[in-house]
Amino acid sequence: MTKKEKLIERMRHLPKDFTFAELETILFQLGFEKDDKGKTSGSRIRFYNKDKQMQYLAHKPHPSNIIKEKALKDIVNYLTENKLI
Repeated sequence: MTKKEKLIERMRHLPKDFTFAELETILFQLGFEKDDKGKTSGSRIRFYNKDKQMQYLAHKPHPSNIIKEKALKDIVNYLTENKLI
């Protein structure tokens, strides 16, 4: 299993300590680019894949870097439904 596969498998199990940095790593490996939408975006981060014409709008967690379970479920569902994982 590659590091990418291990990280995706970890995400699918919805761990309580999954970080935003780990999510970024997965999305970058899937061909997404990060766009923070400027100074007024707050914690909203847009991930855009030019090749597939897809985007995902995520909220960067704060004050901690841990993604909440509901948000992680939404991400896994989005990636699964679009056959990216």
